[in-house]
Amino acid sequence: MSITTEAELDGMKRVSEAVAVTLKEMRNYARPGMTAKEIDEYGGEILNALGAKSAPKLTYGFPGWTCISVNNEIAHGIPSGKKILQEGDLVNIDVSAELNGYWSDNGGSFVLGEDIHQHQALVSASKAILYKAIQYIKGGTRVADVGKLIETEARKSGYTVIRNLAGHGVGRSLHESPDDILNCYVRFNRTRFKKNSVVAIETFISTISSFANQSNDGWTLVGNKGGFVAQHEHTIVVTDHEPVILTAANEIWN
Repeated sequence: MSITTEAELDGMKRVSEAVAVTLKEMRNYARPGMTAKEIDEYGGEILNALGAKSAPKLTYGFPGWTCISVNNEIAHGIPSGKKILQEGDLVNIDVSAELNGYWSDNGGSFVLGEDIHQHQALVSASKAILYKAIQYIKGGTRVADVGKLIETEARKSGYTVIRNLAGHGVGRSLHESPDDILNCYVRFNRTRFKKNSVVAIETFISTISSFANQSNDGWTLVGNKGGFVAQHEHTIVVTDHEPVILTAANEIWN
């Protein structure tokens, strides 16, 4: 969507704060030995208390309030009661919601407890690259150039990117135009970011894999070559200068 009124901006701020607070509290709540379902139910309680509705449930009938992916899962992981989190796991929580007709999207990977499997470097690279990408964006910036920046920064850090997952427009629905904010350079993509538009920018930084494949459960995405992926996502408003990070209430930079 494109922000044209103060009321629209206020609506986006409210739903963005809801998803950001939910994500932050879910991360703080997570402990080794908990199931993904326990953490998801806690997130669902927060969303409900804030008056927000789970976007994946509302849009796709997803079997959970949020997406919780663990270790070799890239995204869209089902928060089941059989998924028990362990010390040192690489965990990704993706929270998206609708509130009063506005939609926002926020996600982040983190290491649960002690970093006994050395995932923190990957997580830190993903955060830093997302921040660089966001700061690069303003009205008129080519979407392809943002993909090039993400891919280049990942390579500098010794990683690759997932080439078939992308950030997207958001605001009046969960996924809007542009739907092709990839983590790699696509020469023929001449789309440019528009001032006042709302977009969700995502990193998918990978140790080995370069493409995401759907697993047998019909939801969870896994890498084509295995390994691990860290994902971070913020919803922003594009301006002529530095973007406004609507989901800044989430402390994923820490």
